[in-house]
Amino acid sequence: MYPPDFLLPPLAMANQDLFVSAFVYLIAAVIAVFIAKRFGLSAVLGYLVAGMAIGPFGLELIGEEGEDVMHFAEFGVVMMLFLIGLELKPALLWRLRNPILGLGGCQVAITAAVVFAIALVAGLAWQMALAIGLALALSSTAIVLQGLQEKGLSQTAGGRSAFSVLLFQDIAVIPMLAVMPLLVTLSPAGGGGDDHGESHSAFQNWLAHQPGWVNTLLVLGAVVAIIVAGRYIVQPLLRMVAATHVREAFVALALVLVIGIALLMTTLGVSAALGTFLAGVVLADSEYRHELEADIEPFKGLLLGVFFIAVGASIDFALIVSQPGVVAAVVIGLMVVKAAILFGLGTIWKLTLDQRWLFSLSLAQGSEFAFVLLGFGVATGVLPDPVAQILIAGVALTMALTPLVMLAEEKIIRPRFGTREQVEREPDAMDEDAPVILAGIGRFGNFIARMLRSQRLGVTVIDHDSDHIDYLRKLGIQAFYGDANRHDLLEAAGAAKARLIIIALDEEERIAELITTVRKHFPHLKILARAMTRPHQFQLINDGVDAVVHQHSGSAIELGQIALRYLGVRAHRAHRVARAFSRRDLQVAHEIAAVHQDEKAFVSTVRRSLSEMEDHFDSERTQLDRSVDEAWDTTDLRAKGVSK
Repeated sequence: MYPPDFLLPPLAMANQDLFVSAFVYLIAAVIAVFIAKRFGLSAVLGYLVAGMAIGPFGLELIGEEGEDVMHFAEFGVVMMLFLIGLELKPALLWRLRNPILGLGGCQVAITAAVVFAIALVAGLAWQMALAIGLALALSSTAIVLQGLQEKGLSQTAGGRSAFSVLLFQDIAVIPMLAVMPLLVTLSPAGGGGDDHGESHSAFQNWLAHQPGWVNTLLVLGAVVAIIVAGRYIVQPLLRMVAATHVREAFVALALVLVIGIALLMTTLGVSAALGTFLAGVVLADSEYRHELEADIEPFKGLLLGVFFIAVGASIDFALIVSQPGVVAAVVIGLMVVKAAILFGLGTIWKLTLDQRWLFSLSLAQGSEFAFVLLGFGVATGVLPDPVAQILIAGVALTMALTPLVMLAEEKIIRPRFGTREQVEREPDAMDEDAPVILAGIGRFGNFIARMLRSQRLGVTVIDHDSDHIDYLRKLGIQAFYGDANRHDLLEAAGAAKARLIIIALDEEERIAELITTVRKHFPHLKILARAMTRPHQFQLINDGVDAVVHQHSGSAIELGQIALRYLGVRAHRAHRVARAFSRRDLQVAHEIAAVHQDEKAFVSTVRRSLSEMEDHFDSERTQLDRSVDEAWDTTDLRAKGVSK
């Protein structure tokens, strides 16, 4: 039995409250993701709904501490930007400079100006209107990037454009925070805001009384320090820690790196996410990039989930009920205005229609940084608290609605607008006579495409990786970006006239779906598929696929053939053994496929096949006339130091 609360010391009671809160958040996260995925919804939407359910306006399982949890969970956004930076090498970031500065800059400037004008028409002072325009011009980095990654859309043209805009917005937070204090002296609120009980360090208090250029110089110095330290200090340090072969030490160093940079940037009053993103870019060329990603990913995912729950819990339903018209106007007005501006910019930047819809609707919400800017506006006296509270509620609702908006874009808008444009646009540039369709152009499919092209055979490739698609088109190979499971895309790629389809996808579920789609809509196509595992190979054989190859069989047999050479077997003999083994292995696979679910029959068949294969090669060796058989092979094995 636990002692009653009045017998617990204050620290123990505080710890108990912390454990209870952590338990509530974590169990809400588990249940939310399970239910959301069960109904085919975004995990982000599940987190937001869970936050509404357990928040002070739902089951009241969490209360005042929700705001503190929000500040803690925002660190998940910081980690996400660090991981994104690790994926962007400096050269790639330089190639994105035009969409970042052009597209991102135009979006922030135009949106801020339009919101500023609307706020002036609503009767607000220009200082308040400008502060609101700046805050609402931003979009949610966490929700948008998570949603795009979940749906596999982050590498589409619309996804990359959205990322460019979000990156510029994160950079723009710095001057926005710098502008807010400049509005105080001109604000009708008279600079009478307070710090809401927030404590600042002596350095921050000193910095608050310095001219703006001092802070700017310090920020620039911090950026330079991050770049220099990343190249000349952090990488050698990572090498030293990795040499210890203690993973916990490497994880600790990765967290120290991210937390340290976040502390440095927040001390200077700027976006911690920007600093960690920059550090990630600097380390993108490091040999320890993948290890850093693997170590930080679990922390990022968990903290982001808690962040989304905290956003849902922060929605003030009492305020919404008391002023439903005003809040609805803020929510609908903000999303419509931002979507319209983004759609227009997508048109100017020549995005296709489907990508314009994705680009504009994914960024139509407010940002987690809006909470910071609006709170800062209240603290400095630029904004009155009632106005800020309405805007905060509106921004939170737009964030909560975003997963639903993106779901509508995927299920309703994209099929009606995006695919029709694609089907009408692509046939003019299509090689309709290509006899082969290749679904998937990863490491496996790449060899197939090059081999067929070497024989001047036309190959049409369908893949989800836009970088691969762009590269293949430069080589003159007809390629489509998209999901090969869509029969309309297969039709646009010439499936009606092709002779066979080679499936080189890397997910068993998607392979099964594509086989079903091909058989339903293009039954004349011969289906050749790679199997991911031995059980998968048996499944495909039983499904009647025309040709099935285990993904590792070819390279493994080739390496075995080389091993025979080094063991003294003549070249022609090793080649013949490899070919015979390959044929026999495929025959055995068909035999085992018929009984692989019966463990007893499976074991018996495997043992018998191994014995038969050994007997076959023994018999062959005794029947061959070696002097005749080896006559054509002039390879001098002894000259290579290989003994017979």
